[in-house]
Amino acid sequence: MKRTIKTLVAASVVGSIAVGAVAYFGLVNVGADDPHFPAVHAFLTMARDRSIEVRSKDIEVPNLNDEALIKAGAGNYNSMCIGCHLAPGVAETELSQSLYPAPPNLAQVGIDGNPAAAFWVIKHGIKATGMPAWGKSMGDQYIWGMVAFLDQLPKMDANQYQTLVASSGGHEHGGGETQMHNHEGQHGSAKTDHHAEPEAATDHHASDSSVTNAGADHHGASASGADHHAADMTPSGSGADHHAADDPKTQGGVDHHDPAQAQQEQPPAPAPKTHTHADGKEHLHDS
Repeated sequence: MKRTIKTLVAASVVGSIAVGAVAYFGLVNVGADDPHFPAVHAFLTMARDRSIEVRSKDIEVPNLNDEALIKAGAGNYNSMCIGCHLAPGVAETELSQSLYPAPPNLAQVGIDGNPAAAFWVIKHGIKATGMPAWGKSMGDQYIWGMVAFLDQLPKMDANQYQTLVASSGGHEHGGGETQMHNHEGQHGSAKTDHHAEPEAATDHHASDSSVTNAGADHHGASASGADHHAADMTPSGSGADHHAADDPKTQGGVDHHDPAQAQQEQPPAPAPKTHTHADGKEHLHDS
């Protein structure tokens, strides 16, 4: 018996040294694009599932049919989760394709029949998977909102999902929220990114070069490039700065913002040099 124990101990020591040597010399590929060996994957999956089951077994589940709870969860899920866990109408994203282990498509599996486990995972996260511990910034009631929403998610189509999100308060969980990146509009969803300006809107600080005169002030709103602060002014096609007096060589040095000044300072036209013949006909001299 003692010999057997010594043999087992010696084998354990040798095995531990061998595993340590493999890790030390970099023989373990930690790249996310290189999956675990099947035996390793099975072990890690078992360890994860048992850890969550043991720690969530005593969690009390509230009423998940509360409409206010579901609506609040929809806004937070749309802001914080669809990049990895997708949504109706969002088939895949850069993150969902690139993470390993691959995050589950919650639009299909929801809470998988275990709301307590879903709550624990959202609150505490899972090491080395990319799943954050949202409980560091969210109160329990907001996490339950996400669980309640996930319970309904597999029953929704894209229109129902977008309608519910639009009726929600968006990204909110009682303070400390940061601006989250919305993946909708980039990966097959009909809804546009909430950070983007509407397509029809134009930049009010710049004029469209296709409709304004060359060199016109970029605050101009009309197609002529004229100053939109002026009440009544004929547009100038010269492209000169309409906020300053024009070049005397091109416009006579007249400030076109002052019509009275323009009228007074224009030089009088020279009188024509003519004389009338006896027969009543006028004759115009060249000089």
